[in-house]
Formats: sequence, C-alpha cells, structure tokens
Amino acid sequence: MRVLILKISSLGDVVHTLPAITDAAKAIPGIQFDWVIDEAYTEIARWHPAVDQLIVFPHRRWRRQLFRAVFKGEFIRLIRDLRKRRYDLIIDAQGQVGKTMWLAWLAKGERAGMDWSSVREPVVSLAYQKKLTIPKGQHAVERLRQLFAKSLGYQVPSTPGEYGINREERFQTKVDPTRLMFLHGTSWITKEWPEEYWDQLVEIASNSRYDILLTWGNELEKHRAARLAAGRSNVRVLNRLTVTELAHEMAPCAGIVAADTGLGHVAAALSLPTISLYGPTSSGLTGAYGESQKYIQSEFECAPCLQKQCSYNGRSDVQPACFKEISPARVWGELMAHLKNSVSRRTD
Repeated sequence: MRVLILKISSLGDVVHTLPAITDAAKAIPGIQFDWVIDEAYTEIARWHPAVDQLIVFPHRRWRRQLFRAVFKGEFIRLIRDLRKRRYDLIIDAQGQVGKTMWLAWLAKGERAGMDWSSVREPVVSLAYQKKLTIPKGQHAVERLRQLFAKSLGYQVPSTPGEYGINREERFQTKVDPTRLMFLHGTSWITKEWPEEYWDQLVEIASNSRYDILLTWGNELEKHRAARLAAGRSNVRVLNRLTVTELAHEMAPCAGIVAADTGLGHVAAALSLPTISLYGPTSSGLTGAYGESQKYIQSEFECAPCLQKQCSYNGRSDVQPACFKEISPARVWGELMAHLKNSVSRRTD
C-alpha cells in the first residue's frame, strides 16, 4: 500500500506528523509513504523508515520567486512528480487552500482530510472524498494520529505517539552532562523570550560550569547569539547548520531550553530533556510532544492570545508582557529539576 502525505511546512508541523506515520506502519505492515514537503524540511521526513519518496514543493522560496520557478520549469516538474503514480490514498495533513488543496486535486488517488468542522480552512475539505471529523481542542500530534487512523482504517494506539526515529543509528547517544543548548530564535516577535532573560539564564548556566551552545537562523538571531556569548568562554555560537547537523549537535546535550520554535520539536523527537517557554501560544495544542518535554506556560491575563503582534495595553517593563512571570531563575530551577528527574528515569 502506498500513501501520499501532503504536509508542506512548518518544521514543528512536519515533526508532529511522524508519530502518525509510526502508528500506520505498525498497523499496516509494508505500507509506504511518499511525502510532498518543502525543501527546507526534507531531512526530517527522511529520518522515518516508512517514508519512501519525497516530492519537493519549495513553497517558501516560490513565495518570493514564483515567476522564476515557472520559467525554470520547477512548477512543471512538481506536477509531473505528483502525477507519475496513482496512490491508494492521499492524506492532506495540512488542510490549507494555498498549500495543499490544489495539490490534492492534482494528485492521483482517493483524497482524505479533515471535514468542514475540523479543518483550519474549511473550504479545503471540498477537495476530499473522505471527509473525517477530528475534534478540535486536542494536541496537533493526536489530531494527526486520528486523521491517519480514520483514513486508513485502524484504531489509534492507546500508548503515546512515537516518532519512529532510530536515534542510536542516526545520532550520538552518549550524553555530555555539562552540555546545554539554548534555542532562543523563533518565528514570531511575541514568542521571543526577552533577550535580557536569556542573558541572565546564560550567566547562571555559565557560572554553574555548564557549556552552552547557541543556535541561530537569521542575522538578527545571529547578532543576539553573539551578544549572549560575548565575554563568556564556555558559551559557543554554532555556525548556521542544516537540521540534521543541528540534531547531531543536540543529541549529546544534557538538556535544552527552547522558545516556541521548530527546533524545540526536533529536540522532542530526539527525546532530549527540554524546557519549552510558551507565552502567546498554547503548549496544550502545539507544544513539544514527548515524555522528556516540560512546558512553562504563561498564565498572563491575555495568554495564550495566538497573535503575532502584542496588543496588551497595560504597563510592563518586559516585552512581550506575557513572559514577565517566566523569570530566568524559575526556568533554571525547572531545568535542574527536569534534568535530575530525567537522569533518574534513565537509571531506573
């Protein structure tokens, strides 16, 4: 049985799809998945053994260079790759008009996706022959597990979802107890834990004789990382790396502290003890998923607002205001307790 997955982006959403693939591979021996995915996230898809062929849809690049893509023949190649075989089933796991609705129409095979009441953009459900009710208000991973199970005709396992990544085969598994990674970069301004808080956390960790790795994904984050590392011999700013290269740097870490960012979900997929910080977004709906994950969710009066711009009208000396109560001392205390519990679980 061969199934086509439509899940283009983003990094966290792509990682969230892996447990559903694991469920299906266990329920239907021999099933293979092809996957339409943005070129930025193909590495993640290749980590799962049930994923066979990738159909690259460079969505982010095309948004900037659509005419160039058409004239270079990339658009035609995408359509050709999409239609070169008939699938037993096409699962639209994205449910967005601009990203997957037209891909679902073009691909050959029966189309399945969330129904009008379940999907983010209801009109996209008109593209499906199988329209499935997946209740909202659940974590994204569980919704995807239910979508795959209902589409393919098996029961969702009662056990927590598994990412299906062979960490021992792909990544370093020996833990360095003095190594931490801080994931300070994120896609929304409102999801950014304040720089002065990161600076204080780095200072605490540095004084506690930990080695700290800092990542970055754009020039603003690179400059922030440089400021955080300045004058601290045990703080290192990594080069710009691929997701797989970053995963290799992550794997030996004793622990991670992360803003709400895609790399935090990668840490979860690798079962690394992680403290994730949530202000405007909901950890219950889209938080890093896994047994080694711990959230600190703001209980600010208007959080989670799910907004990319902060509209809080009160007075606050911290921006975004919803992070004021999540202090560096609190995060450090939570991290130390989490690492202690993680060591106890591994020992047991």
